[in-house]
Amino acid sequence: MFYSNPSADMLLQPSELDFDLKKRSEILVYHLILPFCKTSGCMKAKVFHYGSIGLITEPCKSAHIAAANAAKEAGVILSYDPNLRLPLWPSAESAREGILGIWDVADIIKISEEETSFLTQGEDPFDDAVVRKLFHPNLKLLLVTEGPYGCRYYTKEFNGRVDGLKVDAVDTTGAGDAFNEVRLREALKFANACGALTLTERGAIPALPSREAVLNALLKP
Repeated sequence: MFYSNPSADMLLQPSELDFDLKKRSEILVYHLILPFCKTSGCMKAKVFHYGSIGLITEPCKSAHIAAANAAKEAGVILSYDPNLRLPLWPSAESAREGILGIWDVADIIKISEEETSFLTQGEDPFDDAVVRKLFHPNLKLLLVTEGPYGCRYYTKEFNGRVDGLKVDAVDTTGAGDAFNEVRLREALKFANACGALTLTERGAIPALPSREAVLNALLKP
């Protein structure tokens, strides 16, 4: 359940962003930058990870875009997980336009098969040619998650897929967040396991698995 009409993050204004901070953060998640913007070191991060919920209403939308653009100019890697929550948007069309409106600044994008179909207006999300339509010129890596079946990865030169980890799902909340923590080939195997294990517990944050739990799961046949 989302409470955002309004919540503190929805009220953040561009003028409240502080880009001249000394404290360093390796990865800055946009959902966390909102209440802690003045203590997290926006442009001191190496990776700026953001979603699309902050693009729904003003003034948060302008702050979101300003932060992403400033991160790009500072040479920070931009990681984008649209995390489509259609009921929060005024309409499906506004959601599609909003998500794609900040698409081209991302270096890494993670989407689900459902989001792929939504963004391509109903085309087959399992068709590589369809997925390639979402690949913009400056994108380094596009990831498409397939729930229990794993994920596919796309770069400019090649693409492939990694099988998922079978688990007894209890709650899917947070699986995408867990997946976003790690990337590519062996990393994608690890990411699939992270997402799968998160399904076995309730809640988003409490269900995030430890490194040891993931490694143990990967050792199982």
